Amino acid sequence: METPTTLTALLRTVADRFPSRRSISLAGKFDLTHSHLHELVDLAAARLLSTGIKPGDVIALTFPNTVEFVIMFLAVIRTRATAAPLNAAYTAEEFEFYLSDSESKLLVTSEEGNKPAQTAASKLNIQHVTASFTESELKLNLSLNQTESDPIPNSVSQLTNEPFDVALFLHTSGTTSRPKGVPLTQHNLASSVRNIESVYRLTESDSTVIVLPLFHVHGLIAGLLSSLGAGAAVTLPASGRFSASTFWKDMVNYNATWYTAVPTIHQIILDRHQSNPEPIYPKLRFIRSCSASLAPTILRRLEETFGAPVLEAYAMTEASHLMCSNPLPEDGPHKAGSVGKPVGQEMVTLDETGRVLEEGVNGEVCIKGENVTKGYKNNPEANTTAFQFGWFHTGDLGYFDSDGYLHLVGRIKELINRGGEKISPIEVDAVLLSHPDVAQAVAFGVPDAKYGEEINCAIIPREGSNIDEEEVLRFSKKNLASFKVPKKIYITDSLPKTATGKILRRLVAEHYVSQN
Repeated sequence: METPTTLTALLRTVADRFPSRRSISLAGKFDLTHSHLHELVDLAAARLLSTGIKPGDVIALTFPNTVEFVIMFLAVIRTRATAAPLNAAYTAEEFEFYLSDSESKLLVTSEEGNKPAQTAASKLNIQHVTASFTESELKLNLSLNQTESDPIPNSVSQLTNEPFDVALFLHTSGTTSRPKGVPLTQHNLASSVRNIESVYRLTESDSTVIVLPLFHVHGLIAGLLSSLGAGAAVTLPASGRFSASTFWKDMVNYNATWYTAVPTIHQIILDRHQSNPEPIYPKLRFIRSCSASLAPTILRRLEETFGAPVLEAYAMTEASHLMCSNPLPEDGPHKAGSVGKPVGQEMVTLDETGRVLEEGVNGEVCIKGENVTKGYKNNPEANTTAFQFGWFHTGDLGYFDSDGYLHLVGRIKELINRGGEKISPIEVDAVLLSHPDVAQAVAFGVPDAKYGEEINCAIIPREGSNIDEEEVLRFSKKNLASFKVPKKIYITDSLPKTATGKILRRLVAEHYVSQN
């Protein structure tokens, strides 16, 4: 059997091979099998085609983590159109930017709708449609005008999805200023799903609970699509979003074998365990962490607490998510502080002249592979920079150790240059987080008359602790070289985060610099 080159073909194969296995559950409510999901997707695709949707049209989707979203996402790409999932928490101004930048033809929301999104859509003259799922009949309804001709079910079967069809359009999660549009093809998605399945050995007997939003690649590709592509099962929380209070109950009830999350959520799960442990935890094959660096202390606590290997990975939107991962124990050691080895793609570290660097030397991490986007939308300038020397440049600085594992030093733009000494904020974060009374820590650079840049940090204390600036300073001096010790320490109870739970150094720095 030849390997499917599109995500759609891969999912069709799964529906044929595992028709009666569970594909999706809404926690405590209902289950759908792979074959049932496939039928629902084809029906919704036929309805979309009857509205005149054409290959290459962009359809914006803004939903909580619901079955409606999953069916609509797969239906959109089935029609050879492009899905543009958007964060439901955006303001009307943000929706206006994303809807116009993606050139969306249609906005699909839940039945409750989304006021800011609808405001932006009507301003841009974009049609709004709602999707709702009837639990009693396990059927998806789309609010399309009755005047439109009834869908012709075989209209979908006459469509062939091509590997080069742009299936997903997202914007970079912007640690740089203006977000860049990233088109990902059916082939990009199928390649990434295969890479993720292979490194974690996902099969039809696996099961996970979706923790992260499905409008970003981490939750969408690593959590949802890789599971579906392996014939495995996913469970969506009843509330449509992550909830620490229901997480383990869902994991136990649905026999979960793994989960993937960002460090912030791993910390919430650990804190919950300390204050409110569960009577029983499932036996997991592995826990995965990605999207921001996981401090070695947190990794160790997770492993000790939940008795499963914690595999840190490295990913970005432009690579259809996964680039590197630590292997499962049966395939090799996993190392705290490293993001592991490249998975299904070529990876090198380059210097400014495009020369490949040897192990142990810091350079820019660059990749080539079937999972990598062909380029940013309408942005020739960004593409020239990003694809210099024939490699895609990640903007991250790192080095390979003698075992071929990648260690990230930080975003090139976020390194702190203190009088010529380059300081990795990730390293400072990790030291601060190893203090037993520190729950969250973020180091950042601020302008300084004497050194050009000076290092500051913001700390969220662990609950019930009364750690102060002196203690943080004492601990830093003991565990960091003197030039890496933060000059100023801010104790706070919250830090600005993106929707995916990434703490953005740039925003933290701006927040504190503006106060001075």
